[in-house]
Amino acid sequence: MPNPLVTSTMQDVPLLIRRLLENGTRLHGGSEVITATATATGTGTRSATYAQVGRNAARLAHALSALGVREGDRVATFMWNNQEHVEAYLAVPAMGAVIHPLNIRLFPEQLTYIANHAEDTVVIVDASLLPVFAPLLPEMRTVRHVVVNGEGDTSALSGAGVTVHDYARLLEGLPGTYDWPDLDERRAAGMCYTSGTTGHPKGVVYSHRSLYLHSLGISLPDTMDISGRDRLLVIVPQFHAQAWGLPYAAFLTGASLAMPDRFLAPAPLAEFIAASRPNKGAGVPTVWQGLATHVQQHPEADISSMEEAVVGGSSCPPSLMRTYEEELGIRLLHAWGMTEVSPLGALAREPEGAEGEEAWRHRLSQGRFPAPVEARLTGLDGSELPWDGKSVGELEVRGPWITGSYYLDDDPEKFHDGWLRTGDVGTITPDGFLTLTDRVKDVIKSGGEWISSVELENHLMAHPGVAEAAVVGVPDDKWGERPLATVVLREGGTAGPEELRGFLAGKVAAWQLPERWVVLAEVPKTSVGKFDKKELRKRYADGVLKADLVGGRPESRPAATRTAAPRGREA
Repeated sequence: MPNPLVTSTMQDVPLLIRRLLENGTRLHGGSEVITATATATGTGTRSATYAQVGRNAARLAHALSALGVREGDRVATFMWNNQEHVEAYLAVPAMGAVIHPLNIRLFPEQLTYIANHAEDTVVIVDASLLPVFAPLLPEMRTVRHVVVNGEGDTSALSGAGVTVHDYARLLEGLPGTYDWPDLDERRAAGMCYTSGTTGHPKGVVYSHRSLYLHSLGISLPDTMDISGRDRLLVIVPQFHAQAWGLPYAAFLTGASLAMPDRFLAPAPLAEFIAASRPNKGAGVPTVWQGLATHVQQHPEADISSMEEAVVGGSSCPPSLMRTYEEELGIRLLHAWGMTEVSPLGALAREPEGAEGEEAWRHRLSQGRFPAPVEARLTGLDGSELPWDGKSVGELEVRGPWITGSYYLDDDPEKFHDGWLRTGDVGTITPDGFLTLTDRVKDVIKSGGEWISSVELENHLMAHPGVAEAAVVGVPDDKWGERPLATVVLREGGTAGPEELRGFLAGKVAAWQLPERWVVLAEVPKTSVGKFDKKELRKRYADGVLKADLVGGRPESRPAATRTAAPRGREA
């Protein structure tokens, strides 16, 4: 008989997506998935209970099985955030296949590369996206079936050698229960691809275990604090790191879901909030910025149900966080993560007892790491740096929901002795609050010193006349690199480079002030709404961006003061 003090006698029940599905439908069958719809007068809603969603998930599993989907097969989605996408999120991994949300905003050649690399066999497509999807299909070599959700013209899909199905008719008449298999919890459940800022996008495979643990982690009070009393506005796309895990956390806790479908512009999004009444949400800064501007210009817009929202994907300007808190009565919570981290790595709630500016100091950081996420900072020589709030290094992380490799791709520079190299640069305080100063690839290396593009952007976006600001390093014959500041003015804004440079004076060291300025109609953005700094650098190099010169270049630098510089590579 094994020694019970050496070999655990606890039951070894695997952590599976089917457990989340069963929990949500049995214990929280009355919770809802609310989806935005188009009406004659604006944005409306349709809804289904978790019990109904669970039955549809079973029907979808039967349908996919009849189409030949087996354990381990990849089923892709090309969809907005909606009820049917949630059904696929649950059915596909619960039946043993792998859910693979395709990023609908990537370039065509990236999308076809990803579908072929993942060897997707079935794609579920929203009818509203058929004009975008149809031209891609002939290049998707392994796809055999396309399932169309909603009414639309499918004629463009003919001739591609696939069988086309209607989602609702495919499920019609099938049983509302399914004999979900017991699987190894380390089997693949889902996969997402990075946006591929350099080279091909890379696949990250999530296991049942990692997604289950991540669902528990993001629901904790000091992270997103999700419970059955909540209704979650899921703005972050389901193709962006599994919608930050929110659909799975909702079925774990019983929180209802408000899914905006394709209605992401500020006006229809505000209408959807008024109709669906969520109290919490998650999205990237550009979405929250647009919504705030809309509400300020249209005081009749009712987003009063919102209490707090997580903002991630890129650094949120402090001015935007204060606008939400002080004018709109909504707390924005800064978070940090990435596709490789499932994605939650840190979230910024102030510690007990912190008030006033001390509380803001914590909230404006990227946050504190939840217990399963271990973190360290490394310097230029690879040595580990102290958590003293001053030492600057590259952030490395490891934990049970952090990837250890890419799917079918070797990238040894991304992994260091069992740790994931994030490519983010920053500091960590003794009590574990992370502050990121830049990406390794975006730090401006000027005359042997480092300038934080994020710090310059945050200061610029605090100017009342600035809507957006992105700062990049551009070549300089004397200092190696100097900052190029690109800004988008608010409607009616008249601030010019001289005024904006003067606004920065005193907020950063004089030698960090940009002398190159460009006023844009819009900052280019990546597929997930981040500022596309690679594109800005390219446009400047190609002569598309013509900079105004203001103030002249600095003649000297202070002596080096940083503790350590991070190792770097284009990531």
